[in-house]
Amino acid sequence: MIVKNEEATLPKCLSSVTNVVNEIVVVDTGSSDRTSNIAQQFGAQVYHFQWCNDFSAARNAALKYVTGDWILVLDADETLTPSIVPQIKSVIESEEYLLINLVRQEVGAEQSPYSLVSRLFRHHPDIHFQRPYHALVDDSVTAILTKEPHWQIGYLQGVAILHKGYQKSAIAQNNKYVKAQTTMEAFLATHPDDPYVCSKLGALYVETGKIAQGMQLLQRGIAASAENYEILYELHYHLGIAYNHLQNPQQAISHYQTAIKLPIYPMLKLGAYNNLGNLLKASGDLNGAKIAYETALKIDANFAAGHYNLGMILKALGLFTDAIASYQKAIKLNPNYAQAYQNLGVVQLKVGNVQASLTAFKNAILLHEQQNPEEAMRLRQGLREMGLIKF
Repeated sequence: MIVKNEEATLPKCLSSVTNVVNEIVVVDTGSSDRTSNIAQQFGAQVYHFQWCNDFSAARNAALKYVTGDWILVLDADETLTPSIVPQIKSVIESEEYLLINLVRQEVGAEQSPYSLVSRLFRHHPDIHFQRPYHALVDDSVTAILTKEPHWQIGYLQGVAILHKGYQKSAIAQNNKYVKAQTTMEAFLATHPDDPYVCSKLGALYVETGKIAQGMQLLQRGIAASAENYEILYELHYHLGIAYNHLQNPQQAISHYQTAIKLPIYPMLKLGAYNNLGNLLKASGDLNGAKIAYETALKIDANFAAGHYNLGMILKALGLFTDAIASYQKAIKLNPNYAQAYQNLGVVQLKVGNVQASLTAFKNAILLHEQQNPEEAMRLRQGLREMGLIKF
């Protein structure tokens, strides 16, 4: 691990690996809080590194202190899932693997809920991190495979890492967008056709409103990415988002459809299926949207947004009983899902379940008051006008 001022998140992260790993190596890049003390309390070996605005340099410094045969890399805002531990213990006993990709769930992300990260690898002398931001070992692993072709790359089934760093509050608190943009732009200046940085920086531009700049980079990345399907997926996925911002749904749909046809791990495609469903719904293709959402739920039955969106389609198709079931699944998976409660109230009212409808609406109002007070007022006013509530 490399860390800086992570006293709030570090205990949960280290607790998730305490009984799994043989050693914990923590490199502190300049904390002014209790981060180092907390790491030592968990038995970590703590070292210090002078921050130089280069994540790879810091991570490579950490690699120098490792003594074990395999390396697991985590950030302080991540935790290892208990369910993945047996698979990890089994796969590192194999002789053929050099690197194992892990599925990471982006908790609270509004777009793609899953990513594939190269975080478990053999302690090989030629493996090292590259790129100053979004530091990866992938390029060095590719170079090793050309010289030592007997190695294989694998991945583990199921979610291995939970990541909370993409929640809006965390991004704002850590000023992540500004740091990321500055560092990636410097790298791009000397690596103008690197598809990975084209994908990441292009997506960041789109997210921060620089649509034209973002699209230019994403298109450049597609031209340079050859058969790196995971990066190609991200490039097409973010072009879909960009074209949607430009109110060009047909081009957006085309990029999402291209993305989901790529031969990558199915869980990574959830965001594209979900966004495709939203666009098909908006265009009036309810059956096409239904298929997109149902496909997403076949990939991941615990995708709360997928159940909610399917509920919206079923409601529009007049399949109210099925819609109720979908909203209830979404709420079970995400008890704070205000919109699911609100639409559950609407459908319950349509089928004559007035009491169940009122219960759902009251839950929606309570959640909206915490998340979106204006929507809570609007909903309460609408229910008053309908004579359903007096408060």
